Amino acid sequence: MVKLQPVLLSGGSGTRLWPLSREAYPKQFLPLVGKDTMLQATWRRVAALADAAPIVVAGEDHRFLVAEQLRQIGAPVPAIVLEPIGRNTAPAIAAAALQAMVAGTDPVLLVLPSDHVVRDDEAFRSAVRSAMPAAEAGALVTFGIVPSAPETGFGYIQAEPGEGVRKVLRFVEKPDIATAQGYLRVGGYFWNSGMFLLRASRYLEELQRFRPEIVAAVRKAFDAASRDGDFIRLDKAAFADCPPDSIDYAVMEHTGAAMVLPVSIGWNDVGSWSALWNVSEQDADGNAHQGDVIAIDSRNSYAYARRLVALVGVDDLVVVETDDAVLVARKDRVQQVKDVVAQLKAQQRSQAVLHREVHRPWGSYDSIDMADGFQVKRIKVKPGARLSLQSHERRAEHWVVVRGTARVTRDNDVFELFANQSAYIPIGAKHRLENPGGEMLELIEVQSGDYLGEDDIVRYEDVYGRS
Repeated sequence: MVKLQPVLLSGGSGTRLWPLSREAYPKQFLPLVGKDTMLQATWRRVAALADAAPIVVAGEDHRFLVAEQLRQIGAPVPAIVLEPIGRNTAPAIAAAALQAMVAGTDPVLLVLPSDHVVRDDEAFRSAVRSAMPAAEAGALVTFGIVPSAPETGFGYIQAEPGEGVRKVLRFVEKPDIATAQGYLRVGGYFWNSGMFLLRASRYLEELQRFRPEIVAAVRKAFDAASRDGDFIRLDKAAFADCPPDSIDYAVMEHTGAAMVLPVSIGWNDVGSWSALWNVSEQDADGNAHQGDVIAIDSRNSYAYARRLVALVGVDDLVVVETDDAVLVARKDRVQQVKDVVAQLKAQQRSQAVLHREVHRPWGSYDSIDMADGFQVKRIKVKPGARLSLQSHERRAEHWVVVRGTARVTRDNDVFELFANQSAYIPIGAKHRLENPGGEMLELIEVQSGDYLGEDDIVRYEDVYGRS
């Protein structure tokens, strides 16, 4: 029997949900619908079908976030293919196909963007099972969403009449409203979900047929990749030479092997905050929220909050409160956040590219306060992990342990700290922080000095290969 191997596309591409900018913290890493992040929900959706650990294609900046989020939910250790630069889905899936075939097998790949909402998980799993025979036989199967409205924000797929998996007649670009209404009247048109089921070898064959230069560049980048544990780092120079293209344009619109299975699974690609309102549970007044929200005399509004947010006497608003920024917009104007981001970039504001919480191979740090001459961070170090042996030329640090056990190296001294104990690291001292325990180490770090940038660091030893 042919194995099914999920491929989770997590490269950060897709519609921006500002102020959670896609460069800093793509939506797949956020708990936007339910308690799981969208990446975690994607894996849980397909875990019962999988015959092998997932392959994740991600950007270099998000490698530790991917690994940690899947570890948190007990997913099998994934192979994480790292793109040094974004080149769209055709090259990303080609790299995943090469990785899937390393052991000499030729699995069927279930290719899924990890930032979509699917409300009916069981219906989706049933659809995958129904499509497996066609994929095993060599078809490149996509899943078409039965449209519920004349949506102009999605591409469409026209399918042959019939039942079950059927031949694709054509792919259609995002239509205007009149065209979309016509599609719904005549039937046979489905939203393009961007989800695929296909044999690894068949995809590479069809990509070679229509875009051989993509296959050549990806093979070169894959063969020259460096491997660090579960990370496969594609060669940057070779991958940069790869032409960018989507699987739709590169393969699906040209191949005679394209087939589609229409499905009703409660799907949404969550391309905006207003789309989140559509897929979220709403109260009697049409309000939906995530986090600590109180709504009084308010209707048809959406709020995403880390702290308490109160809506009073408002209609049709989107309110997004995060550690980085606050967004308030009319629901029908929320797509204009792209204009805000453009202005932030023009002003070289950090909010366009940085998130306050930063993930590292050893854990994470969160900058909770900062002013002239000082910065306060909340640091978490995973069990058994350690930071590099390092020093700083322009800042001192004071560590206070909140939870767990810290092993501290300070010049020639090595000692352990427990909850409510602290240590001072003077400017220029060689130091290292480790977690020798079995639980997460949490501490507060207070930095002081005339320069607090992350580039004020000299590394002497580092188990993660950083310089």
